[in-house]
Amino acid sequence: MFKRAAHWTYDRAWLLMILTTMLWGGNGVASRLAVGRVTPMSLVFIRWLAVCILLALAFREQIVAHRAELYRHRWRILLMSGFGFTGFTVLFYLSAYYTTAVNITLLQSSIPPMVLAMSIVIVGVRPTVMQIVGMLVTLVGVALIATHGEPLKILQTKFNFGDILVLIACVFYAGYTFSLRNRPALPQLVFFTALAFAALVTSFPFMLGEVATGNFHWPTPSGWLVLIFVALGPSLASQLLYMRAVELIGPNRAGLFSNLVPIFGALFAVLILGEEFHIYHALALAFALTGIWLAEQRAR
Repeated sequence: MFKRAAHWTYDRAWLLMILTTMLWGGNGVASRLAVGRVTPMSLVFIRWLAVCILLALAFREQIVAHRAELYRHRWRILLMSGFGFTGFTVLFYLSAYYTTAVNITLLQSSIPPMVLAMSIVIVGVRPTVMQIVGMLVTLVGVALIATHGEPLKILQTKFNFGDILVLIACVFYAGYTFSLRNRPALPQLVFFTALAFAALVTSFPFMLGEVATGNFHWPTPSGWLVLIFVALGPSLASQLLYMRAVELIGPNRAGLFSNLVPIFGALFAVLILGEEFHIYHALALAFALTGIWLAEQRAR
């Protein structure tokens, strides 16, 4: 019975992460579609404004009931949201002006090894041999993308500026994922609502900066469609699904499923944006899938 329950927990988490990574993969395409249709900082700020309005209307009573606990953890919530939500999305959408949607999604394969490395260094988690092998295989895939198919020339290769922004964003999200292991003991929806409001607050200065520099313009009609998608999908639904998956199987194993983001992202980019798909992209996808399969063998 215990073994059956464990398999059910794993299968639920697997389904949650499949849905999550599909939305994250679509987010990479949305970031490219947003170029010229909605400015990057307004995309970050308005998406969280929409999410906060929805959450406030739906969970106002629960938020008020837990206000004392939320206030006690206010700085931790602000830091988690500032890096994991605002910092990640600001760099993510800025990178779309310098690199392709395929690269944006494929480089997110670096998140799982980052989470595992943090767990090893900070809390002394002992990874299995297969987790280490899986992490190394994943890093090969990341190197293929970052060096545009020439990993042996990594020391001589100049990184695309957009690729560097994506990798820094991945560091921020890996830190957020790691911090979820010991998040405040609050109901999931209440905690996420607090994170969303913190993201709204921390993204506001970036929005002001965009307006002050004259780079802001109102979204086009298609830009509003992009905004609706990123607000309801990657900002709201995927984050709730991800938090639940972390509760079920922990941050290290949930983070490994981020390797599936490139699969969906690259597929959406080719089908929707008509971007080119090179051989090194296919190799990177193969390494991503192999890495997650190897790392999950012992855990499952």
